[in-house]
Amino acid sequence: MQTQNRLLDDLARVASGAIGVAAGMRGELEARLREQFEKILSQMDLVGREEFDAVKAMAAKARSEQEDMAKRLAELEARLAAQPAGKSTGPARKAAPRKRVPKAEP
Repeated sequence: MQTQNRLLDDLARVASGAIGVAAGMRGELEARLREQFEKILSQMDLVGREEFDAVKAMAAKARSEQEDMAKRLAELEARLAAQPAGKSTGPARKAAPRKRVPKAEP
């Protein structure tokens, strides 16, 4: 009976050791994979978070300005369409007098 208990104790020690080794291998594998992913990502020349946020803000501003310009254009077109034909919205401009250039005689 004594030998059976000792055998079971030894098997339990071996099993717990194997579990410890497996956990260590898992940690090692995760570290190696992380290193490989970081290496691959650094070679891909990806955009950083700061650059992405800056471009995103610029795009939002440009879109806002474009929407404002579209509204302004629609208002101007509506105002232009509401005017009778031949009527100008701005102040009348006089044409500048033409300068007469004497013809050169041969």
